[in-house]
Amino acid sequence: MSNTYENPLCKRYASLQMQEIFSDDVKFSTWRKLWLALAESQKELGLDISEEQINEMRAAVHDIDYEKAVAFERQTRHDVMAHIKAFGERCPNAKPIIHLGATSCYVGDNTDIIVQRMALLQIKKLLINAVAKLTDFAEKYKAVPCLAYTHFQAAQPTTVGKRAALWTQDLLFDLEQLEFALGNLKLLGCKGTTGTGASFLALFDGDQEKVKLLEQKIAEKMGFSETYKVSGQTYSRKIDYYILSVLSGIAQSAHKFSNDIRLLSHLKEIEEPFEKSQVGSSAMAYKRNPMRSERVASLARFVTVNALNPALTASEQWFERTLDDSANRRIAIPEAFLATDAILSLVINIASGLTVYPQMIKKHLTQELPFMATENILMYCVKKGGDRQLLHERIRLHSIEAGQTVKQGGDNNLSELLLEDETFNISHSEINELLNAENFTGRAEEQTEEFLKEVKIILEKNKELLGTEVDIKV
Repeated sequence: MSNTYENPLCKRYASLQMQEIFSDDVKFSTWRKLWLALAESQKELGLDISEEQINEMRAAVHDIDYEKAVAFERQTRHDVMAHIKAFGERCPNAKPIIHLGATSCYVGDNTDIIVQRMALLQIKKLLINAVAKLTDFAEKYKAVPCLAYTHFQAAQPTTVGKRAALWTQDLLFDLEQLEFALGNLKLLGCKGTTGTGASFLALFDGDQEKVKLLEQKIAEKMGFSETYKVSGQTYSRKIDYYILSVLSGIAQSAHKFSNDIRLLSHLKEIEEPFEKSQVGSSAMAYKRNPMRSERVASLARFVTVNALNPALTASEQWFERTLDDSANRRIAIPEAFLATDAILSLVINIASGLTVYPQMIKKHLTQELPFMATENILMYCVKKGGDRQLLHERIRLHSIEAGQTVKQGGDNNLSELLLEDETFNISHSEINELLNAENFTGRAEEQTEEFLKEVKIILEKNKELLGTEVDIKV
């Protein structure tokens, strides 16, 4: 415990892997890698930079004196200048050429792109594993009939596996958007104070080809094939919006999944994992609250709302740049990733340990099935020679009576009422066949099988990402 605020996303929810991606070590060592890439590329294109200076910088990429950087920032009120000074003190020979021709966004924005790409790859890994767990569940229960709901009112039956296929499909939509965002992510490059590249053009005595090559070389050294063709001092803040929109989509899918699990838990049909020593309530010892699913919903709400931050930031930028984005982005972007990391870890955990109660599922289905079977019973009895209009009226009256019995706490006795009514001329075996739940699930099982074939192709394509272990802290 401490006497200062600690971010719950780090303390309680997000994985160490995602926390490391947004750590100071990754951020500031990437700044130094970018300064190194700039100097190396400038040397390769003919500027007077020695191999000794390059080697000195390379050796100091991870040797960061944070106390010194903090002291410099107190003096300069500028984080990039503070780290330039700290890097320069560590590399006295290279000091004159560090950050040559660049502006702060050269390290700041390029690092943000690099870090967000790393974070998206981690999210993709978790997303693939969540899909895999739900796929296993859908496969196992693809043929198990259950009561389906519209408006949370009993509707035609589906199967437990088909419902899981719907959860899975939402996550696959998110995977498509994530892969699109990843595939279109580019480095800012080195475009100078207003994005024109004027400072670099001056360094290379007006040689435009060298300025273009400089950007290309830096991009390749940092693992990118392209830079954005035009920019102001910063890359367009719409990029942040597109990325956080992907995270928002994942949050929406997870929220839907968690809501369904919470409702199923109330119905006592399916439960999320509940450990032997877990406490559901400090007052009510019998409680088995769906706390994991509730946490998913809670965090998902945060991520969905947080996507508004980059939308407003992108819309409010002035000309080639303003600084009213900086403080917001320092909070909004990392926390969106940390929360989404926590959400997907929970989804994997829940999907891995779902408990299904077939007898309760059957009970709910049996209670409603006679009403749903009335049209089939009507048609069957007409084929046997019955009067359609008379049968329809008798079914209507018996359905009202059975409905009242159910609402007063009794079992659905519609089938018994129909058996006792000689108008229908139907036997126990005939009505039992007509009430077979599998007759009412349509193509749910086949649809699930067809869908899962496609999912398995995607999982095979991403098999190197499978097998992620998640740790739920609380």
